[in-house]
Amino acid sequence: MPKKILHGIVVGDKENKTIKVMVERKYQHPLFKKVVKSKKKYSAHDEKNKFKVGEKVSIVECKPYSKNKKFEVLEDNK
Repeated sequence: MPKKILHGIVVGDKENKTIKVMVERKYQHPLFKKVVKSKKKYSAHDEKNKFKVGEKVSIVECKPYSKNKKFEVLEDNK
């Protein structure tokens, strides 16, 4: 099964080797047929602490680093 790749914006970088990434997705509501936006925050592993608040990043699914941290930052994002 392929790993999930999500794109979002860094909203928190206070923790050591961890960033919080806000991912926004759009989907059509099944009953009302209206386009709905939903946002979710993910904790991602940032080994070198190089990403700061406001940057666009891509995160990929990986082995669990902790209870809530199951994503890591892709190094080749532009």
